[in-house]
Amino acid sequence: MSPLNLLIVGLFPAVVIFAALRDATTMTIPNWLCGLGALMFVPAALISGLNLGTAGIALAVGFASLVAGIGLFAARWVGGGDAKLFAVCGLWLGWPSWIEFVMWTAIAGGGLAIGLIASRKLATLWPVRMPAWTARLLSPGGDIPYGIAICVGALCAFPDSPVMHAVRLASKV
Repeated sequence: MSPLNLLIVGLFPAVVIFAALRDATTMTIPNWLCGLGALMFVPAALISGLNLGTAGIALAVGFASLVAGIGLFAARWVGGGDAKLFAVCGLWLGWPSWIEFVMWTAIAGGGLAIGLIASRKLATLWPVRMPAWTARLLSPGGDIPYGIAICVGALCAFPDSPVMHAVRLASKV
């Protein structure tokens, strides 16, 4: 595998992992990070040899994901950074990997919510000193950093994405 293809393989996972870590520790996902993730799709698609039709479908899936994310944000189910990260994932994962992404994100989100609810109950029973971000994360009634679930869903679906299929095809040539 060429160094450029290795860069492509690592770029998207790095963006979503960093976003999840930021969301867990600060309850924010920076705009610049989502912008970087979206912008890097173009050179990744070109370098990997993604065909124009597949890239166009990925753009449509990304746009549809943004619309869905805005709806989720308007309903106050996710934060603004989560909505933008969801769109970036839609762009990179394309069709049909997006379905797998949504499924894994929902499963991870449910597990995250259950885990945080249980951890918050335990934290009230046995209070201990912890970093400020952990105390905020474990405070009763606090928000859920859904960027973590989005990251899990993206990492589970990425190996089957059109970008990864193109990288594998390019590596065989």
